[in-house]
Amino acid sequence: MEPSNIVREIASLPPEAQRQLIDFIAFLKTRYATGQPVKKPGRTKLADEPFIGMWRDSDDKKDSSAWVRGVRRREWERTS
Repeated sequence: MEPSNIVREIASLPPEAQRQLIDFIAFLKTRYATGQPVKKPGRTKLADEPFIGMWRDSDDKKDSSAWVRGVRRREWERTS
């Protein structure tokens, strides 16, 4: 199909269809972009994540089994 025919066909579409076509062209441009590939960020070691060790200085978590038993007991008392 010749470019002039394409332009004529697009012009014959209703305005909403023309907007959809413009959106579709934008989608295709992003999907098939020929620029530099996007570099994925490097993986962080789990030990370097900020949440690791957040309860390190918490006295009530020193004995985690006792802490869990206490939480369960309080929940059972609350729901009974």
